[in-house]
Amino acid sequence: MDKNRIEGAAKELKGTLKEAAGKLTGNQKLEAEGKADKTAGHVQSALGRGKDAVRDALK
Repeated sequence: MDKNRIEGAAKELKGTLKEAAGKLTGNQKLEAEGKADKTAGHVQSALGRGKDAVRDALK
């Protein structure tokens, strides 16, 4: 498993928590940051999945 998948999942979780905290407190900036973190984490996870697929195909 590529480290990007793990780091991406962590960023997604962090983003989800920030977004929820922003919604609870009415802080739109925090909510937007959470959404951005979730998106960045999703992209990083996808990159890791791609690297894993290439690595597996070369075996």
